[in-house]
Amino acid sequence: MVEGNMEDLSLPALFEQARKMHSIATVSGADQELVKKGCEALGKCEDMVSKLGLFSANETKDDISTTNLKYVLVIFYLAELTEKVAQDDRIQVLKASQAKLKEFISFCEAMELVPEEELETSTQGGPNSFADQRARKIARFRRERAAEVKLLDLKERKERRGRSSRAATLSTPVEAGEEDMLDDDGEEEREAWLTTISLAICKAFGLLEMLKKEEDMLSAIKEKISKEGEEFSRDVLDDRTKRAEAWHRDAAVRARYTKPAQPITCATFAQDVLEGRAEVSHAHDHKHKPLIFGPTSLVGGSLTSERQRMAAQVFQPGHRLPTMSIEEAGLTEMEIMNNWQERNAKLMEEANSAWYKDDRKPRPGSEDDEDDDAAQEKARAWDDWKDENPRGAGNKKLTPCG
Repeated sequence: MVEGNMEDLSLPALFEQARKMHSIATVSGADQELVKKGCEALGKCEDMVSKLGLFSANETKDDISTTNLKYVLVIFYLAELTEKVAQDDRIQVLKASQAKLKEFISFCEAMELVPEEELETSTQGGPNSFADQRARKIARFRRERAAEVKLLDLKERKERRGRSSRAATLSTPVEAGEEDMLDDDGEEEREAWLTTISLAICKAFGLLEMLKKEEDMLSAIKEKISKEGEEFSRDVLDDRTKRAEAWHRDAAVRARYTKPAQPITCATFAQDVLEGRAEVSHAHDHKHKPLIFGPTSLVGGSLTSERQRMAAQVFQPGHRLPTMSIEEAGLTEMEIMNNWQERNAKLMEEANSAWYKDDRKPRPGSEDDEDDDAAQEKARAWDDWKDENPRGAGNKKLTPCG
């Protein structure tokens, strides 16, 4: 808000007030009272700059002092606030804002502040291809990002320097190092204003293109309505309403035949389908129902129509949801392990039982019994031969003394 009468304020104070109102109106929303007061303050700044003759036609950015450099932004701020004015005749507002933007761009071009890429595009003229427009917008967006990053860096450096200067002793006289610090402050201030102007130029080109498209659309609609009258617009709206109703009616009829099958959300039933034990068309009941995401008014309430059900399923996860928690999975694995241990214990008990051991003994007269008798006789014959022929007896008979 402008404090006091604007006639009594100096140019720096009036510019700061107008800049604050511009910042509030562009960030928090277009409050019409604030927008009008901001336009009035910026218009007053423009008149004062013109009367004082701060800028000359034969000057460049190097000839402008750091103190007056910020007033280059007055026309841009005025163009942005003018575009936000609410008025019945929107086309007049757009034309006034475009005129200020063109004035700002022309002034910056004379001051050698406009990038060469933008100058080449403006001098070419004529329709450009979509690829050229896209490349130009990408380059402009990159310049905006670079300017924003540079302004943030300058702000942080200024804050650090301010903290260090406050930490120094105020009673110490100004020395050579402090004079250098003051010079650095002036250079950084100039660099900050030049970066702000570069950012404003990028925004001005983008805003000018957008306002031009909006003006063309509104002019075409206004011309069409003026030629064919209000009856044309009423007939067009009725025709669009009829076509929309017919499309929805046909879509409802087609939905009976084109409605896709319900997705399988139960892992057990899906496994049965894959292994051939069930068909997809069969009804399957399971306790793990799929979660439904979407608006709270639809998910929390009762879905009474197909349209509400589809609206509630708009925001669905892109992956399968778990059918059990970690605790339930652990309990299931423990149950499987217990069953496996019980089955193994039962098998071991059966293996060590009496009837199993008795069944393994050879029966009298069987082939196993005959084999055992033959092996026993062979072992006895071998023992008898070893008794008759002790170990080393044959060697003793071969000696001369034997």
